[in-house]
Amino acid sequence: MKAGHKPGQVLLRAVDLHKSFPGVRALQGVSLEVRSGEIHGLLGENGAGKSTLIKCLSGLYRPDSGTIWLGDRPVSWSGPRDALRAGIATIHQELSLAPDLTVMENIALGREPVRGPGLIAWREMEALAREALGRLGVAIDPRARVGDLGVGAQQMVEIARALSVDARVLILDEPTAALTQAEAERLFAVLDGLRARGVGIVYISHRLEELYRLCDRVTVIRDGTYVGTYPMPETPEATLVQAMVGRPLQDRFPRRQAAIGEEALTVRDLSRGQVLQGISLTVRRGEVVGVAGLMGAGRTELARAILGLDPVDRGSVTGLGRPVPPGNPRAALAAGLVYVPEDRKRQGLFLNRSVRENLSLASLGRLGRLGWISPRAERELAGRWVRELGVRTPSLEIQVATLSGGNQQKVLFGRWLATDPQVLILDEPTRGVDVGAKAEIYRLINRLAEAGKAILMISSELPELLGMCDRILVMRAGRLVGEFSRSEASQEAIMRCAVGAGAG
Repeated sequence: MKAGHKPGQVLLRAVDLHKSFPGVRALQGVSLEVRSGEIHGLLGENGAGKSTLIKCLSGLYRPDSGTIWLGDRPVSWSGPRDALRAGIATIHQELSLAPDLTVMENIALGREPVRGPGLIAWREMEALAREALGRLGVAIDPRARVGDLGVGAQQMVEIARALSVDARVLILDEPTAALTQAEAERLFAVLDGLRARGVGIVYISHRLEELYRLCDRVTVIRDGTYVGTYPMPETPEATLVQAMVGRPLQDRFPRRQAAIGEEALTVRDLSRGQVLQGISLTVRRGEVVGVAGLMGAGRTELARAILGLDPVDRGSVTGLGRPVPPGNPRAALAAGLVYVPEDRKRQGLFLNRSVRENLSLASLGRLGRLGWISPRAERELAGRWVRELGVRTPSLEIQVATLSGGNQQKVLFGRWLATDPQVLILDEPTRGVDVGAKAEIYRLINRLAEAGKAILMISSELPELLGMCDRILVMRAGRLVGEFSRSEASQEAIMRCAVGAGAG
């Protein structure tokens, strides 16, 4: 940390920034002020301009107009290296570490200490890394290969790298998206310590509970424009949500009126080594059943085993009374089971393909004859689900990669809803989408339940499970260790069960 920064001193200021791309006005007069010793939240829907703003601040983009001030002087970065040299470090959601290099090599990358032409001073490099890691209070071996570390430890290495160049402003973009709750709490403690030492932090997250936990102030942008800056935690959640989406959301978790019917999904003694150990559960028509647990508990493995995507050692799955042979995804689909995976970009969508192609993919067998697909039928199917789900897209032919996270998620839902499923297994269905899009997805889930669909919903966000589910199952170390009704469930009770401090 550079010396001489008084608490509350303005370290970085963006004034009236404008930035346009062909056909898109990404920023229209956006301002942001970051002070020494504060964590400043940045909030906005997907597509609001948050990423463009931080890319301007970190030198990846040059704004079309407006001014960036570093302390009391205006600056114009020629690239990210300029911003980093000035003490502006950005940690993107997709970490930028070299997995085959060691921790200390990553921390010193691009400015390795030398003791002669072509000779790296390895002891000095290790000392530099130990000092940077020591500032964070984390026990990570500087000689460890980064690719062998967990995501949480990798994130600490990124922060240590920023501290090793005396970062005065740290920008974090969705830093807890892939962290366990324990890793997230460790990160929060580190950020609290950095704030106490005078670092200015910009914290971008869709999770309002994180912003209330961490931030001193929060700036909201909407559709590329500055809405306002609000003190935390005095500002009510409803005020922030309305500022972000431009309208009030009556209920964060809308209630539904669904009649609970017959068993639609039955799982008995599903086992696979130590990953899944004797899992049995049921989900009825009209019911939303949640699955909670820490990362590594086996939640995603359970979903994949039910759908036949991964092999099992023993156990059975039945959909609407129809046995689903293990390891047979086609049979699962034929029995009315579908799966919306947690990572839509890597496991769900074809990002370089059109909205039309992504929506129709699971229904191609019904859109033509003798292997020929009817373009008209395909367009009609895609258009129907774009309308029904409210997908915001200028065209059916645009690449799905250009859509916001919430609209990408709707496209993935639409693909499987087009098959008329009876059981939906949703793995982190609102990960990486903003509050407005979350509310739309919650309403969709409720509509499906009211239509008699059975839903098994995996989520790391306990407020989401508590707000949406009729029952919540808790997993730990591959086992089902607890079950809570809606009236019994609480965050404390679920977490105690998940960590082994109590059972449901």
